[in-house]
Amino acid sequence: MTQDLAASASSHGPAAATGNDFRETLPVIRTTLCRSGTPWRALIGTGTSMLLLASAGCEKPNTYVPPPAPKVIVSQPVEGPVTPYLEFTGNTQAIKTVELRARVEGYLEKILFREGEIVKEGQLLFLIQRNTYEAKLKEAKAQVLADKARLMHAETEFARFSGLLKQNAAAQTDVDKWHYERDSAQAAVMASEANVDLAQLNLSYTEVRAPFNGRAGRRLEDPGNLVGAGEKTVLAEINQIDPIYAYFTISEQDLLRVRGRRQNEAANPRTPDVPIFLGLANEDGYPHQGKLDFAGIRLDPTTGTLLLRAVFPNPDYAILPGLFARLKAPVDAAQSALLIPVEAISYDQIGPYVLVVNDKNLVERRTITTGPPSGRMMSVSDGLKNSDWIVTDGLLRAIPGKEVAPVRQPLPAAAASDTGEPAGAPAR
Repeated sequence: MTQDLAASASSHGPAAATGNDFRETLPVIRTTLCRSGTPWRALIGTGTSMLLLASAGCEKPNTYVPPPAPKVIVSQPVEGPVTPYLEFTGNTQAIKTVELRARVEGYLEKILFREGEIVKEGQLLFLIQRNTYEAKLKEAKAQVLADKARLMHAETEFARFSGLLKQNAAAQTDVDKWHYERDSAQAAVMASEANVDLAQLNLSYTEVRAPFNGRAGRRLEDPGNLVGAGEKTVLAEINQIDPIYAYFTISEQDLLRVRGRRQNEAANPRTPDVPIFLGLANEDGYPHQGKLDFAGIRLDPTTGTLLLRAVFPNPDYAILPGLFARLKAPVDAAQSALLIPVEAISYDQIGPYVLVVNDKNLVERRTITTGPPSGRMMSVSDGLKNSDWIVTDGLLRAIPGKEVAPVRQPLPAAAASDTGEPAGAPAR
């Protein structure tokens, strides 16, 4: 083949390789070379440069090849129980708060607790100067003895003159006198005994004890200071935070909706045992469970809200008074609903939507109506069916109207279970 092409080229002579004859010969050589499949490198030895030019036209032209459809993970919604909840925000507050005050005047002698520690009911915390009140107690007891001696003498004299009066050996005035002395001595004994009680009470006030189990705050007076002079001096503060309160409010619309579903409980003056779940700012979900403890008797006309209070156990004192709290309360029994992962839901100006892959592997935008959450899943009340395949992973690669390569992956059955407590909801 190489020799034939070279001969064809040389038959025209050197002159034929120029001008119009060369342009006419070149396509014939290119066609013959391309059909034979001879590589152009095999023609280098012929010394014919025009064959190299002819072989350059044998390359295939560039054509556009579309990229493959992107892969996305699709799953079908699952059915599971969902409990409707109302969400609230509130603040924690101690169930009891007491200011420890000095009820008697004296110098503060001792402080018998560490600031911030947990104290027990009846524990001695402060000791005020006692010697003055011990002396007053002894004085009161001595007065009781003196008054009882007067009473005994008056009773004896009254009895003797009463007997003499019957024998006409004494005057009536003497009997009346000792009758008065006896009654006066009885009153003096009662007054002196009361003074003993007061002296004992004042002596007991020199020992300031914890009125209940709680956490003691910092001391406000140092030993050696005079306390109780004039107004009662505040020594420290104690909070009882086990259990602990959480105060929050409910709007008028939510209140009417809840009372409409619980007509029997609305007519009952006793506060219903409604479970309440609480989560702090640094916690995921609502790990603390308590119950509704109090509901106000009227709405605040300026805000249109009703004050509510829940009580929560706090044995480890992890919840402090004054903390911001997130709360949830169930408003109805658990219901069956379609559940999809929260990650599959997107939002725009129209509202929440999901991306669905149809039977032609084309992506569709589907507007949905969401309901209450269930852990990491979100319930859907409208817009989806059990048979729909929604994009759960690869949302950025799924464009509405474009084709995708779906990889079907069922949702885990555990994701559809409702634990009753929304512990999986993200903290805000």
